[in-house]
Order: sequence, then structure tokens, then C-alpha cells
Amino acid sequence: MRTISYREAIDEALAQEMARDESVIVLGQGGADDAWGGARGGTADLARRFPGRVLDTPSSESAFVGAAIGAATRGQRPVAELVFIDFTGVCFDQISNQAAKFRYMFGGAARTPVVIRTVYGAGLRAGAQHSQCLYPIFTHIPGLKVVVPSSPYEAKGLLVQSIRDDDPVVFCEHKALHDTSGDVPEASYTIPFGEANVVRGGGDVTIVAIGRMVAMAEGAAKELAASGIEAEVIDPRTTSPLDTRTILTSVEKTGRLVVVDEASPRCNLATDISALVAKEAFGSLRAPIEMVTPPHTPVPFSDALEDLYIPDAQKVLNAAKAVVGYRR
Repeated sequence: MRTISYREAIDEALAQEMARDESVIVLGQGGADDAWGGARGGTADLARRFPGRVLDTPSSESAFVGAAIGAATRGQRPVAELVFIDFTGVCFDQISNQAAKFRYMFGGAARTPVVIRTVYGAGLRAGAQHSQCLYPIFTHIPGLKVVVPSSPYEAKGLLVQSIRDDDPVVFCEHKALHDTSGDVPEASYTIPFGEANVVRGGGDVTIVAIGRMVAMAEGAAKELAASGIEAEVIDPRTTSPLDTRTILTSVEKTGRLVVVDEASPRCNLATDISALVAKEAFGSLRAPIEMVTPPHTPVPFSDALEDLYIPDAQKVLNAAKAVVGYRR
């Protein structure tokens, strides 16, 4: 184990997979020499190490994502880097109508092992057009796998798994996590899809958090423990497939649920998980389910308003205390 950043963990996963498998290629804007390094990673270094396998594309998401999907059907394992998830609107047809459906439409004979690596979330004053959390949209589409890593360890293992997977994967990195650090093995490893991580055990309340919100939930759980409330924090890791068993088992134990999601509140993962628990574990609930989300507005550019917009540990703490203190 070493302590490296989220960004470095992703760079290492890409480099190790490109060294292991010659079919792995990278496409994106400024892929060869941009200071950002593609989707905030070290793509420029990869271009020097793997000549001809890092393609610096025009600023046309529909073109290079479409090219990546086509290459995947012909035996390559492309990683297409979209600078912001907001730009997936430009290539939504390619992802949702083509990549997601090829296996189904061709009776399982077609494989599309493409990774759409992209950046989401508020927190760096990027404004309304560069800060959305759109992973619920892709979670909605059958045929896509959706990955939302919460830490450097998760980022490396899940990216390796994404590249090796034979289905299209939308790999969502929170921009505010890129400079965070954590323990990551140097050797290559995978984290299976559909297996949630129980970050912290507890018997009083279940907190399910997505992506960057996992750290918020952990902070709240530590504060709750100081007041005698033990929260179980669950990181789903992937939203499609979703590990429903781990969530339901936890709620059956605690009887209480808080879901923390940075995506807009209508039809997000918080509403989906809440509906799942209400349907499958209603008899176990001792309190109404609480959802901690932003308001239903565009992400503000103002520093002060953005701070108010993003869910934080205090809001999670308040929600957990509300469900634990609930009395019929």
C-alpha cells in the first residue's frame, strides 16, 4: 500500500491495463499533450509510453465517442474521455441507443467493451453547465453499467474492472475527489461490479451515500457515534448494477434509512433506493426514510450559494438524528 491521489490511482490503472492488453486505447480531447491530461488524468504521459494508442481527438464528443463505440465492436477496448459529464448530451444517442443496445439487438453476439470516462459534480466553482450529477440518467438505461468511485482505492480497482468488462461502462469521477489521497496497492486489482462496500458498521441507522457523498456520510457517522448513535455507512460503488441485497440487509437490521445523493432530487439514486427499501423492507422500517440532496435547481456559480447547494456532513447528521429520534 502507498498513499496516492485519486487522479494518480486512475492514471496507474490506465497505464497498467494498456501495458497488459494491447487492445486498450484512449480517445479524448487534448489526449496527447493537454495540461489537463484528458479527463483530469495523466494522458499525456500515456501517449509517450504507448505511441499510437492515445488519440488526440477533435472537440466533437459525438465523433470520438461514436468512434470508440465502433472500435469496441471490432475488438478494441477503448476508453473515451469526456471532460465533463454535462457534455454527454452531445453524444447521448451513441451511448444510450447504440452502445447500450448492441448486445441485446444482436442476440448476445455483439460485445461493446467501451469505457466512457467522465467528470461530474459541484465543488470547484465550475458553474451550472459543468457541475451536474447525471449518473442517474445513465443508471436508467438498460445495457449500461455505471460506476461512481468514492476514493482512490475504489477508483483504481473499479477502472481496471471497467476496462476488462465486455459491456459499455460509464465511469463517473467527482471533480472534487481528484486531489484527495488514500491507500492504494501498487499491483493491479479489480473490484467486482454490484458489490457495495460497508464503509462503517452500525446498528442504529443505515446511511447509503453515492460518490463524494460517502466522505460526508463518514464524517456524519463519526459525529453520531460521539452521541451514542452507530450509523452503518454503505457505498454502492456502482449504481448499475446496484447491490440491493447489502442495502436491504442493513435496513432490516437498523430499521432506519438515510440516502445521500448529490444529484438533483427528482428521479435520482436517493429516490430510487428509497423506493426499493419502501417496497422490499417496509416491515422493517421504524421511521420514514430521509433523503439528503441538493435543491431542485441548477448548480449555482456563486461560492456562497454553491456551498449551500451541496449536501454536507451536518445535513446528513441532522437527517440521521431525525430518523433515530422519530416516534410514532
